Amino acid sequence: MRRLGKKELAGLPAELLLIGIALPLYYLVRGLSHERVAVAFDHANQLIDLEKALGIFWEADLQDQVLSYQWLVDALNAMYLYGHLPIVFVVAVWLYFRHRPQYLLMRNAFLISGAIGLIVYATFPVTPPRLMPEEFGFTDTVFSQYGVSRVANPWFLRNEYAAVPSLHFGWNLLAAVALWLASRDVALRSFAVLMPLVTLAAIVLTANHYILDAVAGLLAVAVGIAIALAVRSLVLRYRSGNPGLAGGAAWPGWVSWLGGVADSSEGQRVGVEQRTRDA
Repeated sequence: MRRLGKKELAGLPAELLLIGIALPLYYLVRGLSHERVAVAFDHANQLIDLEKALGIFWEADLQDQVLSYQWLVDALNAMYLYGHLPIVFVVAVWLYFRHRPQYLLMRNAFLISGAIGLIVYATFPVTPPRLMPEEFGFTDTVFSQYGVSRVANPWFLRNEYAAVPSLHFGWNLLAAVALWLASRDVALRSFAVLMPLVTLAAIVLTANHYILDAVAGLLAVAVGIAIALAVRSLVLRYRSGNPGLAGGAAWPGWVSWLGGVADSSEGQRVGVEQRTRDA
């Protein structure tokens, strides 16, 4: 096992502080954006009408296929409750110590997509399937099993009307993408492929999200990755054109850190490659 370097350990407090502030802030702001109940039901009906028009309003029928298998319902409930942030956290820790570039890309895309999600939650609240009238045929399997729909979240961090986008799916997909990019191991890549698929099944078959919620989550993460890559590219290009800065002289390290550049050697490598192409 590779020993941890001083630079890795030195940067850890800053990473913990950033995520330690961003994640609770995300859930706090998300929890404060839940007052427009009537609007949320209107939006849910609009989304259902859109799915019907697209021919993909399958959620209730798919759920009916699994409700008779209690072991499967239990597994889906467990995946929904405990297979989200714990998995994202484990992947993030592994990437931080073993594959820093992929970690930084994942972190920045995580933060950007979270900000996108908050904007949508505040401006376009949507009632999840489990809270829709019985006529739609949805069953809240998590509530039926645990008596609550969010066993880990205190009431003031919950937003019952934050169905779109599903960052539950989006962030697990983001972790899977980062895992795929970081490793060629067959087992890890197989896990990376299966994880978002199982997450998609969990959020839909427990009546917590519509299919289009997952599509919106994918789009939010895609935008997050695109912006994170663009910012990283800008930082690397600037550093490659300023060799003194690439070596760290007079260059604020926190700019590279927030921009998603792993260390000074990456900037130096890009600078060499750029000058070689120019020559």
